[in-house]
Amino acid sequence: MPRIRAASVAEHRTMQRGALLDAARSLLSEGGTEALTFPALAERTGLARSSVYEYFRSRAAVVEELCAVDFPVWAAEVELAMDGADTPQGKVEAYVRKQLELVGDRRHRAVVAISASELDDGAREKIRAAHGGLVAMIVEALAALGQAQPRLGAMLLQGVVDAAVRRIELGAAEDPEAVTEAAVAMALHGVSGPPA
Repeated sequence: MPRIRAASVAEHRTMQRGALLDAARSLLSEGGTEALTFPALAERTGLARSSVYEYFRSRAAVVEELCAVDFPVWAAEVELAMDGADTPQGKVEAYVRKQLELVGDRRHRAVVAISASELDDGAREKIRAAHGGLVAMIVEALAALGQAQPRLGAMLLQGVVDAAVRRIELGAAEDPEAVTEAAVAMALHGVSGPPA
């Protein structure tokens, strides 16, 4: 009997932690990092504020947990899209398109909000490592395309993707599809554009 009770307590804690992370995603995607407060988390989940501290010691701890949970899911979706491409150019296109397709996903909006925020060194390092893993996925394709410095090329390519993400997130004058097409053209053809 005590073993069953211990399991149900563990399940309950796991569910509560998941609910807190889901609430954090919503708060981040709706209002950025300023919206991510323990009182707001408590209100969204129906927990007492003191209970939130039982799961996370600080706002940075919530951010670190979101990075640990959400970045790998996002990266796996990008990797899966790239795996479906047969050529290095196709892999680059899939890398760009999939990331921009994910802009509307709540997890992605939370990740963007996290990345743009001022965080402690531990959280910032986790974000850098996660972004590094994403960038590492495209290095091989860039090397196959003849890039002399594929790692540098991958970081610059991610800069194009990040700029396109911000453009879409800001609700710029261009349609998101136009931003995506421009980012793909930039990735594949540089500033000269596609051959006529």
